[in-house]
Parts: sequence; structure tokens; C-alpha cells
Amino acid sequence: MRAFRGPRVTSRMAFVYILRCADGSLYTGIAKDVAARVSAHLAGRASRYTRARLPVRLLCSWSLATWSAALREEYRIKHLTRAEKLALVRAARRRAPRLRPPTDRATHGEPASPVRAKSRRGA
Repeated sequence: MRAFRGPRVTSRMAFVYILRCADGSLYTGIAKDVAARVSAHLAGRASRYTRARLPVRLLCSWSLATWSAALREEYRIKHLTRAEKLALVRAARRRAPRLRPPTDRATHGEPASPVRAKSRRGA
């Protein structure tokens, strides 16, 4: 029996992602490696649009089986209104599992570093 190692990522898999720019605008893009692409955006090397609106923050991403499917989904999302895009982000966040911060055994389950609680009112 094979041990579970998380979702299988193939070389053909692609991701669609939505960023929030410093001016509040939303940017939709595709990538094979979302973390590397967001780093490129933050460094000002990914697109002229985000370079002028740094810093950016990743709101959500979706995996798709092929690059072609990702291109179609990116096109679809780019033609949504801002309100529809934000509703899509909220829906994706509701479905995503919540990750807890790493704990430090020496502090008996307390967070390893101070973590500020986010207010739900400002979201």
C-alpha cells in the first residue's frame, strides 16, 4: 500500500491564481509553480501591471489538470466583475482547509512565534 504524500502534482498540472495588489485591484494569472510566480511578482519581474502596484498578496489559487484548462479558466475569471471575483475567492477560502501555526513542544502547544489574531470585521 502506497503512503499518502498529498496531491500528486504532474508536470502538466497548472494553477490559476488571484492576487490583491497594493492599490486594491485584483490580478489573475496562471503558473506551473505558484510560489515562484508570486515571488517573481513581488520582485517586479512577473508583469508590468503588478510591478507598478507592489506589494501583492496571494488571495487563492486553483489547480487544473492541463495548461490549456488553466488558460481557459484564467480567461473566464478575467471576464468576471470585481464582485464576482471576490465571491469566487470567498468560496475558495471556505472550501480550503485551515492551517494552524506550528507549535513549539517546549511551550506545551503554544504557537512557536507570536501570531496576531485577525479581526473578522475588517475582512
